[in-house]
Amino acid sequence: MHLDWTALGRVTVVSIGVTVAVVVVFALGVLGLAQAEAARERDGGSHRLAVAQAGLCFLACVAVVVYGIYLIVPQFR
Repeated sequence: MHLDWTALGRVTVVSIGVTVAVVVVFALGVLGLAQAEAARERDGGSHRLAVAQAGLCFLACVAVVVYGIYLIVPQFR
């Protein structure tokens, strides 16, 4: 049995990189929601930009997860 250590290393590096990126994007989404809630409590207005930022961040996370499932499940291709 022969292992391609270079390919295994690449997969590991890409997996760690994507994981860190998704966690950072999700954290930015949570931060956007927290800022919108804090601003809402402070002045009572609607802060659509922070909510839109959070929505886009969460949508990006969902897109990465769906793409990963697409790559894993062979019936989708």
